[in-house]
Amino acid sequence: MSPISPISNLYWELFKTFFKIGLFTLGGGYAMIPLIEEEVVNRHRWVSKEEMLDLIAIAQSCPGVFAINIAIFIGYKLKNTRGAIATALGTALPSFVIILLIAMFFQQFKENKVVAAIFRGIRPAVVALIAVPTFNLARRAQLNKFTLWIPIASALLIWLMGVSPIWIIIVAAIGGLLYGLVKPRETETQR
Repeated sequence: MSPISPISNLYWELFKTFFKIGLFTLGGGYAMIPLIEEEVVNRHRWVSKEEMLDLIAIAQSCPGVFAINIAIFIGYKLKNTRGAIATALGTALPSFVIILLIAMFFQQFKENKVVAAIFRGIRPAVVALIAVPTFNLARRAQLNKFTLWIPIASALLIWLMGVSPIWIIIVAAIGGLLYGLVKPRETETQR
């Protein structure tokens, strides 16, 4: 019997890692960020912290499920299309199985007081799982007194005025592009 090649080991490791992330994450894609960061950045060192921040920004900007997007980007970075498939399947499979089981047995648990109490206890933890990566992203994005208004204004526009996040992303991308075009010229004129 021949040993498993290192190439297939990485595919299996990608699948297992993202399966674990998908299995133990409650609260959606943003709640996955701390787990993804711990596994992908700290434990396996597949991407750097800076790359992770960029991948999060790209995954948020793309259509589709955030968790699947970021898994695909990381898998593709490491092993192209097959790596992307391994990470996408690893991320989606736990949710698919759990939702399938819930759908099959939902009527039996719908009025169960124990299940309702468990979900009441889980909700505050999910809020924390979403809040922590938000603060970490803000710190790594190097927000300062001149740029802090951007996420605050964006959040208020979405929350209070109902502006679509799509418009916020488009305006931010255009603003970033314009800033990137103007900033080099300012540097050149100062020399």
